Amino acid sequence: MELPLTLSWTTLRPTQRVGLVLGPLAAAAVYLLPSALHRIGDHGALPAAAAAVTLWMAIWWFTEAVPMGVTSLLPLALFPALGVFQGAAPGSRVTGAIEPYFSAYVFLFFGGMTIGAAMERWNLHRRIALHVLRAIGTHPPRLLAGMLVATAGISMWISNTATAVMMVPIGMALLTELEPDADPRAPSRFGAAVMLAIAYAANVGGMGTKIGTPANSIFAGWVSTNLGREIGFLEFLLIGLPFMLVLLPLIWWRLWRLGRHDAPRGGRGREVLEQQLRELGPMSPSEKIVATVFAGAALLWIVSDLIRPAVSPTLASLLQLERVGASHYEAAVAMAAAVILLLLRRVTFSTYRTFPWTAILLLGGSFAMAEGITASGLSDWLIVQLAGLAAMPTVAQIGLAALGTIVLSGIASNTATATLMLNVLPRSLPVLGVATLASSCDFALPAGTPPNAIVFGSGRVRLPTMMKTGLLIDLLAGLLLTVYGVFWLSWLLG
Repeated sequence: MELPLTLSWTTLRPTQRVGLVLGPLAAAAVYLLPSALHRIGDHGALPAAAAAVTLWMAIWWFTEAVPMGVTSLLPLALFPALGVFQGAAPGSRVTGAIEPYFSAYVFLFFGGMTIGAAMERWNLHRRIALHVLRAIGTHPPRLLAGMLVATAGISMWISNTATAVMMVPIGMALLTELEPDADPRAPSRFGAAVMLAIAYAANVGGMGTKIGTPANSIFAGWVSTNLGREIGFLEFLLIGLPFMLVLLPLIWWRLWRLGRHDAPRGGRGREVLEQQLRELGPMSPSEKIVATVFAGAALLWIVSDLIRPAVSPTLASLLQLERVGASHYEAAVAMAAAVILLLLRRVTFSTYRTFPWTAILLLGGSFAMAEGITASGLSDWLIVQLAGLAAMPTVAQIGLAALGTIVLSGIASNTATATLMLNVLPRSLPVLGVATLASSCDFALPAGTPPNAIVFGSGRVRLPTMMKTGLLIDLLAGLLLTVYGVFWLSWLLG
């Protein structure tokens, strides 16, 4: 598990030191000092308690004062201690804080990441990417498009960080072949465009599926809990995939404008692709098994609306549930795929040593935060405070949500950004859907997302180039999301 248990004050950055102290101090002030949060209906000090914990988590998430997974565990300790989940049922203080960490969406993400880990272990993701690149072509504009398509396609199913780590060596090998005489001290604009294509597509690809990034699962879980609306795998495809398909050509256009001036002639990169495919060799039996399990799970998710009614009674009996929702069915498919891969030893228990546990804890912590905001009565206060925003025209709400979330995602992870925006924006599905997609739209800063940092570390991209290119794409993404939300999501989600 990638969660350091010790912190050294001397190794912390100044912002981390400030955040480490400011988080609990701000929380104590909100909880102890009399305010309107202590006078919301019959809730007493509970809204102030939930607000205090939320503020503490937000400060620690934004400043990265402690590992993000550790911050995500704060509700486990603080919500029971502060009585946020006071209820009629005995022990509800504790169970209310624990249950969100075992949400069906957590199991869906866990199973999906297990499938992704199997693809990585047996190089299936690499084979798919190389075949996509070869099919699209290696002439410079086609190569740039192929890099975007291959990276985004893989990132729909495995983490954006793992996708970037896999694609960067492929991109570097292609550039070495295409630019044999390039000076490494003076990166070419075309080389920067190719590497930025990897970073940007890794971020955008996660928007396409329910398991593509934790923010998507948080959105679906939040909507299910707070609005009583189940968003199935196929419906989320209709939410995220069209935007991904519209945004990628815009990114290609901007990156080709950057790289066309010194783009090499010809398609010599095909030799690199052929060589790497030869090194992979024919598909192994393990690859074929993983591909079959992956395809089967994806198919069962996509046709869930047809199958779920038939299997719901059995699932309800096995899981001891009164009602089986889309999340339970999808989680069952994901966990079944994970168990099959384990039984067939295509993943092993040692695989989970390097598993993205931080992302899974972030999911649980995000759901716990949202549950605490609702159970404490804080959500009632937030609705009143946001009445002015909710009264604005839909286009204004969506535009502010899109641009505000993109700005916030530049200084915080998309998971933390999505969690906070879902809890403070008006409870309008198009607005919340736009904010969720916008949380994956930071393209300007190396620290914005892990793929940005990985690509920046390749030495092929200068900071001014990333910022100038990324800021324009940020703006285009915000404007496009506004139009997309007003017309498509408003029609799709109502």
